[in-house]
Amino acid sequence: MSPIRLPLATLALATVATLLVPGATAQKSSPEKSIVRVNATLQDYSFLRPWEKGAPTPRRGLGAVLAGNRVLVTAEMCVNATFLELEHPSSGARVPAKIAGIDYEANLAVLEPADSNSRVFEGLQPLEIEDSVRAGDTLNVWQVEDNGDGVSTDVDVLRVDVGRYFIPGSVFLLYQVKGSLQARINSFTLPVVKHGKLAGMLLSYSSKEQTAGVLPSPIIKAFLDDLDDGDYQGFPNLGIGFAQTLDETFREFTGIASREGGIFVRELAKGGSADRAGIKDGDVILSIAGRPIDSRGNYTHPDYGKLSFSHLVRGGATVGEKINLEIIRDKEPMTVEVELSRKPATDYLIDPYMFDRGPKYLIFGGLIFQELTLPYLESWGEDWTTRAPFKLVHANANPHPLEEEGREKLVFLSNVLKTPSTLGYEGINSVIVTQVNGTFIRNIKDLAAAFTAVPADGLHTIEFGDYPKVIYVDDRASRLINQQLIQYGIGQLERLE
Repeated sequence: MSPIRLPLATLALATVATLLVPGATAQKSSPEKSIVRVNATLQDYSFLRPWEKGAPTPRRGLGAVLAGNRVLVTAEMCVNATFLELEHPSSGARVPAKIAGIDYEANLAVLEPADSNSRVFEGLQPLEIEDSVRAGDTLNVWQVEDNGDGVSTDVDVLRVDVGRYFIPGSVFLLYQVKGSLQARINSFTLPVVKHGKLAGMLLSYSSKEQTAGVLPSPIIKAFLDDLDDGDYQGFPNLGIGFAQTLDETFREFTGIASREGGIFVRELAKGGSADRAGIKDGDVILSIAGRPIDSRGNYTHPDYGKLSFSHLVRGGATVGEKINLEIIRDKEPMTVEVELSRKPATDYLIDPYMFDRGPKYLIFGGLIFQELTLPYLESWGEDWTTRAPFKLVHANANPHPLEEEGREKLVFLSNVLKTPSTLGYEGINSVIVTQVNGTFIRNIKDLAAAFTAVPADGLHTIEFGDYPKVIYVDDRASRLINQQLIQYGIGQLERLE
């Protein structure tokens, strides 16, 4: 059974905050001189009832002080934040904060004070970036006691790997460390240092195994460098799904039996870097940017050893950079130049994540339509792949046929409120919309436009890809019901942006 990786926030329930553990020593200078407390109020959107928001929840963490009175935290600290605040670790001076830059895929954010005259940074020293971390090094996880005293806990770097930070399917460089950490009330995110310089940000901790994942300084440095030029582009992605080529019969079939390594391209993200460069399903990639790729999808990094090829793109390159891919196509070798780009979440048929914005929806006479997103499916719980509606789960896993139909987003009827306009339709839910009044529906705006024109007979025709295939709703009755829904608690009938 795999160990459970607990977010740092859960550790606050486990330990009395004023006790020290082996390996933790009170500091008289560095920690409290270079970190600040970060207080946040978060309010998530509801995806099952898209017109609502959840209850506000507090979150506390520690941020690393950077030059220019800026503070580095994880983006997870700021998800759907309605209020952010910086607090001096010793004096308690506070100031509202604003986000100067954020990247949810890289799980990094920079905050700055809303008031430049704040006393929050008095006596604090900015941290420089330390990017020389290697396996076997000892790092220090910094925390702050309630009284403002700093605490530093030693952790050892077990290995450097590539793993998930926060967003499903988004992987980056990761330090795997081991050490005994103590929980405190502000421990949602913690700075990690080496020789007094910032080496990373703690992402997760397993109290059972005493291991943790650290977001490393090379990713932090790339994020800050990109942010500092005033035109943040983000980390590029290649946009491929691949299969390993360990099976000898498979290698013979693909024409690489006599070669070393290689990965098989089994799918492409529409509009992604590889797709735009002309890479095709069935190609075998032998090398990326001159680095040979083995049959498991790894390459040899000069400092870290074996790493996933994804780091060549998401850690070793920038948006707009051109790299060469050596490939085998139809058993013939060729070279393809790829200009790297980043495909935003909003450009996917089904958004892989949604933060700081609510789900798009439209209510018409009690029919609730939405654009499908991964967070909607995840609303069904940890076992959403088996609990969420099968056809929507299948669409998320196989978007290409739907994209080929010309859809920009996947609009579906999520639920039906019981109203006079929807009698007989109450049991319909989770069905994909194809047309309304003869208009093909590419996105939620198309749906809203289709309902604007009133048909000659006063009945709107809504067609689906599956049962019940077609339903009819009366325009006049539906618009009267819309007004009633507003009066009875649904404050907003649509969100189209």
